[in-house]
Amino acid sequence: MAQRLTLRTRKSYNTKSNNVKVVKTPGGKLRYLRVKKAAGRPRCGDCGIPLPGIAAVRPRKYSKLSKTKKTVQRAYGGSRCATCVREKIIRSFLLDENRIAKRLAKNNA
Repeated sequence: MAQRLTLRTRKSYNTKSNNVKVVKTPGGKLRYLRVKKAAGRPRCGDCGIPLPGIAAVRPRKYSKLSKTKKTVQRAYGGSRCATCVREKIIRSFLLDENRIAKRLAKNNA
């Protein structure tokens, strides 16, 4: 016959923050072990893909992480992916070139 288990906390509802799994203790007894929520990957603010090179942890844990695990060494490192940053740079360069071309055309005319 299977061993009966009792929850060790007062919260008895099956909510996202109250997930449990059954583990066997060194004494051979079965106990409920609380499972922490899975962390979502941080995502690019423009295109929404998960950012590579950045740790996926729960929001409160970011304060304890080192800076190298929270960013990558690039402009917009922790918030935008490399493709979006490249597009931003190219767009800015082309707008600047367009502005210069207009100014030259106005001066020559």
